[in-house]
Amino acid sequence: MSPLTDSQQHGARLSELLGLAHPPVAVAFLPEPPPGVSRVAASAPAGCSYWRRATAGEVFYTEAADHLGCTIGAHTHNVTMPPEKAAELQSMVGTMVGLGYLAMAEVPGLPRRAEAFGVAVYAPAAKTPCPPDVVLVRGGARQMMLLAEAARAAGIGHEGATLGRPACAMIPAALAAGRANTSLGCIGNRVYTGLGDDELYVTIPGARLGDVVEALATIVRANEELERFHRARL
Repeated sequence: MSPLTDSQQHGARLSELLGLAHPPVAVAFLPEPPPGVSRVAASAPAGCSYWRRATAGEVFYTEAADHLGCTIGAHTHNVTMPPEKAAELQSMVGTMVGLGYLAMAEVPGLPRRAEAFGVAVYAPAAKTPCPPDVVLVRGGARQMMLLAEAARAAGIGHEGATLGRPACAMIPAALAAGRANTSLGCIGNRVYTGLGDDELYVTIPGARLGDVVEALATIVRANEELERFHRARL
């Protein structure tokens, strides 16, 4: 058995420190698929559906065509869309605006990857076949509190507002800022990923995963001590 890479070790340690029920998902955007990794067996109705497959232990890559099921997600990932899909995106945005779910003025500001889409590699972080661009972590409020505190201790704390719809925007937002972010997800994401009503996300830039995990070990110990202190005073 090959030794674990640094990224894999950090992914395993992250799960251990937080006691996560679902393993963090590593996502890497590459021009070509890495050796030994197969393309996803079937395209999904939304890009975030692939997070669920990776959480279940699968390691695979997707091509641009695999992201056309959800044109909002295709937009945030900078997937080139054929004319009929571009029209579908405009229709979807119009529906969301008509429902009062989204304001048209918000659309130009939606985070979007800058680079052209080649392939996306998905894997549990502890099994990632290549260094990830981002690591997606889902869990309860207390777990994400600890992770957010660790990101701040590592110097990449989220400085803006908590993110929301569309959930996939957390990926380009983290890539562009080089900082972690917190997201409440969106209703589509909760359907496609099975995200619980009591769960939310923290996204970590892959290049800083080791720094965050190192800080997390300290943050977890500190919170344990502080909890004992506060409970003694209660």
